[in-house]
Amino acid sequence: MASTSLEKAVPSAPSTPPTPPGWSYFSPVSPLFNAYDRFASWRRDLGLPHPGTVEGLQKEVKSTHLSNFIFDGARADLTKTFSMSPLFQVTHSFALGSQTLPSSYNFGAIFATQQVFLQGGVDHEGSVNGRLNYGWAPNNVTKVQGQLAQQAGHNMIQIEQEYQGSDFTLNAKAINPSPADGTGMYIGSYLQSLTKNLALGVEGLWQRPTPDESDVAASYLLKYTSNEKDWIATAQVQPSGILQSTYWQKLSDKVEVAADLQVIATPARRDAIATLGAKYDLRLASFKAQIDSTGKVSALLEQRFTPTFSFLVAGEIDHFKNAAKVGVGVMIEGTTLTPEEMGLPAEPGLH
Repeated sequence: MASTSLEKAVPSAPSTPPTPPGWSYFSPVSPLFNAYDRFASWRRDLGLPHPGTVEGLQKEVKSTHLSNFIFDGARADLTKTFSMSPLFQVTHSFALGSQTLPSSYNFGAIFATQQVFLQGGVDHEGSVNGRLNYGWAPNNVTKVQGQLAQQAGHNMIQIEQEYQGSDFTLNAKAINPSPADGTGMYIGSYLQSLTKNLALGVEGLWQRPTPDESDVAASYLLKYTSNEKDWIATAQVQPSGILQSTYWQKLSDKVEVAADLQVIATPARRDAIATLGAKYDLRLASFKAQIDSTGKVSALLEQRFTPTFSFLVAGEIDHFKNAAKVGVGVMIEGTTLTPEEMGLPAEPGLH
């Protein structure tokens, strides 16, 4: 009985009130966090795809056309792989007999892991170039590339930071920046998927060649991808009067076609160039053909006799200038690795 009366005399501790849903000790800013969470959840529910990068906006067209692959004269690329994991290989490149470029030799090397990519080269004139890509995370990469040359005005350094979200890409780069006087070229871009097919973006350029001179320009980007991803259309518009639009389509597993239209309508210049190209991938060969509105017809054949030896033949005819050029080349790859080290199935032994 005494214990019962004592329990009644001692008041019980007050119970803790239940925490309201969504309540936070940082109540003044919690509505902002809640709004952001709802917005992020809404974006995840849309399931928007990654739009790619601004630099790779037209990569399918560039891989189909010949603008980055055509050559004349003779060339040879000798590559040797010393390791696959990490990747380490060196290349000797020779070029001679070109009508537009002098004869040259270049020695290059590549070292790559899952996080680091290193590429460097030096030519016969002593010019050195290099590139470093460092991945802080799978979607966050820092890129640095530079060039040192004996000719004045050919030295260059570029610093770039790229972040790829689930449905957007953000990129910022600086070319020849000078902290002392603020000169250089600075570029920023943002590409966002709005639907499963449509992505829009913007790219801004601020260049300051001298402390007393600067210029600002902007361009607007559009990319439309079909549901089956078998055709892609892009457009890039600059308010100054420059338009570039492309169209790429995969007709089959072996055939791709691409079209490119560039229109310049500025007070100083009015011009337009249209280019149409096709690529055929055969079992042991690849053939590219291209024609443009300036009267140029180009073709490139890469014939692979073995996985380590390829023969190239390139040709271009300029009908308006009544000129032509031809190029031949070889690509040879060698390695000291065994098929197992290269990830290839081992050859069956004789029994």
